Amino acid sequence: MDTRRCYPATSLGLLILRLGMGGMLATHGWGKVQMLLHDQSAAFGSHLGMSPMMSLSLVAFAEFVCAILVMAGLATRLAAIPIVINMAVAISTAHSKDPWSSEAAYKLFLAGTTKYPSSKEPALMYLVPFLALVFTGAGAISLDAMFLCRRKKAPDKAE
Repeated sequence: MDTRRCYPATSLGLLILRLGMGGMLATHGWGKVQMLLHDQSAAFGSHLGMSPMMSLSLVAFAEFVCAILVMAGLATRLAAIPIVINMAVAISTAHSKDPWSSEAAYKLFLAGTTKYPSSKEPALMYLVPFLALVFTGAGAISLDAMFLCRRKKAPDKAE
C-alpha cells in the first residue's frame, strides 16, 4: 500500500519538518561555511583527533550542504545521516561537559560558573528530527518522490 496517497497530511508534515529544521540548521551551518571561506578553522578546534580544518569542513558539509539537500527532499535519508552523526559528535565532544538543558546552562552562566550558556540541548533538538527523517524519508512532496515516480513510469529498455 502506498501510504503517500492514503495519508497526504503525513507528506505535508514531513515537508514542514524538512523545511523548518533544514532551514534553521542551514543558517547555523552558514557560519561554519564563512569560517572556512575566511580560513578561521583554528578558532573551531579539533574533534575526534582530526585537524581543525577537517573538523570544520565536515561540520560545514553536514550543517549546510546536507541541510539544503534535506530541505529539497533530495537524497533525504542519506543527507540526514551526516547531520545525525554531526550532532552526536557535538553532544559527546564539543558539549561533553555541558549540562543537558539550556535552563541549567543559563543558571551556570548567570552564576558566573561558565563563560557561555552552552548545553547539549540544541544538538539534541537537531538530532531527533533528522534521525526521524533517516527512517521516514522525505515524503511525497520532495525531489526524492518526483525522481522515484519518474523512474517507475519510465519504460523498461530491456523490452
